[in-house]
Amino acid sequence: LNGGEGDTAKYIIKHFVHLVLGLSIAYAVHKIPYNWFKGLSVMLLPFVILMLIYTAFQGNTMDGANASRWIRIPVLGVGFQTSTLASVVLMTYVAKYLSSIKDKVVTFKQSLWPLWFPVAFTLIWILPSNFSTTALIFLMVLILCFIGGYPWKYLLAIIGAGVVGLGLFVLTAKAFPGLLPNRVDTWASRIASFAGDGDSDSVYQVEKAKTAIANGYPFGVGPGKSSTKHFLPQSSSDFIYAIIIEEFGLFGGLVVLAVYLFFLFRVVVIANKAETIFGSLLVIGVGLPIVIQALMNMGVAVNLFPVTGQTLPLISSGGTSIWMTCMAVGIVLSVSSKRQKLREENEALKDEELNPLEVLSEAL
Repeated sequence: LNGGEGDTAKYIIKHFVHLVLGLSIAYAVHKIPYNWFKGLSVMLLPFVILMLIYTAFQGNTMDGANASRWIRIPVLGVGFQTSTLASVVLMTYVAKYLSSIKDKVVTFKQSLWPLWFPVAFTLIWILPSNFSTTALIFLMVLILCFIGGYPWKYLLAIIGAGVVGLGLFVLTAKAFPGLLPNRVDTWASRIASFAGDGDSDSVYQVEKAKTAIANGYPFGVGPGKSSTKHFLPQSSSDFIYAIIIEEFGLFGGLVVLAVYLFFLFRVVVIANKAETIFGSLLVIGVGLPIVIQALMNMGVAVNLFPVTGQTLPLISSGGTSIWMTCMAVGIVLSVSSKRQKLREENEALKDEELNPLEVLSEAL
């Protein structure tokens, strides 16, 4: 937790409430038959795009973040990061489309309107305030399309179009600095700090994260005993992994990494055993980003990647990230529970076949 206030109880209670609500979301979502998500993604995608447009013009900064990524939910008065919901809905929509063209010959022109236009229009509104999330979603769409059998030659064209689009965005931001203030400069500063030649603020974060990791030793200084968290900006979100290593040591850091890798293993198993193509693609589409985001967050903390602003799923503070991660986990569990239900039904049928006298008695 960031320093400044002596009482940490309210932060613990707030995080606990976020987790309880998140687990409730996961439980509720996993009760929904996963085939329903096909229609839900089609209905929700226009709504999500409207939310992104609203956020782009009316968004707020929160907790010292330097980008307008949040909107304030009326009545509740809590912040909501719209790009996290957009990621889940968009990946579900892409999985739905890819499952519909499985074993069909589809040209690039035929897929342009139903697939790439929604993807591009969604990412356009996320890019100005959150490049790392845009890159993560774009990467996941490409991976999902590759797994779904979409022609790789078309994917190369899409990658080229993405690079050109990013270049045009950078040139526009440079030509009209008042239109998108500080965004491109922020990206350049983060890359420069990763190379060891950034401004004082960006280098400060990296150096403090390294200090926290160095203080950890094999078993850490103990829970809640981090001294670096009082000086490291975003120590409860973007750089939480560095604080985990400081307090729980290298051993604790490896345990956290192992948990996410185990989750990846379960995602692959569930996707492989799903009863439909849509189920497999859906699990990969919403489950894999959780692992990639976690690896990005941990990579930033240990200075393997430039600062991205990605949180550590289910561990970093922030209600929106927790809730949307739990929604994605609920979708994965929905696919898994359907497979479990079918297996139980098949076993019940086998039991009936093995007990013909019982079946006959029930019929009489």
